[in-house]
Amino acid sequence: MPGPAQGFTVIIAGFLPIMAIVSMFPAVPAMIAHFGADPNASWKVPAMVSAPGLTIAITALFVGLMVDRFGRRRLLLGSTLLYGIFGSAPFLLESLDAIYASRLLLGLSEAAILTTLNTLIADYWDEKSRRNWLTMQGLIGPALSSVMIFFAGALTAWRWNGIFLLYLVAFPIFLAMLRYMYEPQREVAPARVEGETADGGIPWTVLATIGSVTLFVSVLYYVFIINGGLVWQELGVKDPGKIGRITALPSLFILVGAGVFWLLGRWQVSSRAQLFALLATLGTGLAIIGLASDWRMMILGMMVQQTGAGMGVVTLIAWAQRKLPYAHRGRGMGLWTACFFFGQFVSPLLVSLVRAQVGSMQAAFLVAGIVGIVGAVVVWLVVDRRPTLQPAAA
Repeated sequence: MPGPAQGFTVIIAGFLPIMAIVSMFPAVPAMIAHFGADPNASWKVPAMVSAPGLTIAITALFVGLMVDRFGRRRLLLGSTLLYGIFGSAPFLLESLDAIYASRLLLGLSEAAILTTLNTLIADYWDEKSRRNWLTMQGLIGPALSSVMIFFAGALTAWRWNGIFLLYLVAFPIFLAMLRYMYEPQREVAPARVEGETADGGIPWTVLATIGSVTLFVSVLYYVFIINGGLVWQELGVKDPGKIGRITALPSLFILVGAGVFWLLGRWQVSSRAQLFALLATLGTGLAIIGLASDWRMMILGMMVQQTGAGMGVVTLIAWAQRKLPYAHRGRGMGLWTACFFFGQFVSPLLVSLVRAQVGSMQAAFLVAGIVGIVGAVVVWLVVDRRPTLQPAAA
């Protein structure tokens, strides 16, 4: 029976793909300076940082098929070892192209880690326990991000590529997985879900719904993360240090979002209502930011937007896990991972297109907020109108 050892191993391991992006930003200026002789370094280095996300978007669905076919534990162990190898390899590399290639391979291992862990969460725990561990993940993740950014800055100050030593943390995590993670038993009589054929075939309707909603939420989720600094500039706040001080408190509202997710689950609010609340909160926050006339209104918008962001990932994962039977859970979570990271890739492109049409980044935020609120209404009217059957107890 899974317990705290499995739960905390999943939480810590689930941070590995996040670390691959969060930890890199302090090193970008140092790496651009180191490769100053390369005239393309100014765009190659940022592209190198985001390269794993593109690989995840392309490969996660195929990884999900492997999870269903070959099992969870072996794939998780192998991908975590490869994460440590590919992630730390740039410490020994001097070619920017070689580092870029290693980051693409890192994305392959991240796709396997994310898909397998999200599948195992649904395999190991019932809905109540799953909600508790996802909430814990939402609370611990931001704290781990702060710790990793601190060490990333120190390692970058020591050496331009010292940051890649952080990826060695994958090896002790691998040992914890080896000790505590086990292959779950296949459900003897899984319940059918919406769209599944009478003979237990692939639930295409469910998969299409999960993919489309996840992609839509992901695009909105990354609007502020990627473009928030540009809004501050339009409001006349251009000093990075001042922006950091002003946004420190509202950034903590991402923890409030994780708490809201837990409360909605505890109150047995339906998945449809949870998705509505997520999109309505996220959209409202983006709209307030788009309408902000000074830093005070911007802070209010950030508080609402960060609450929605804190609800985002955990709400989507819990919803998808609830709808997928054991036999198709791997491919379903692979699709979820692919769509979420594809949303990360296309979000800045779509925002740039909207900005070109409406004239400013704030106006683009307002459009994104309105789209989010409209999306909340559509979700309420269309998604999960019929109850999803739960897997039978083993």
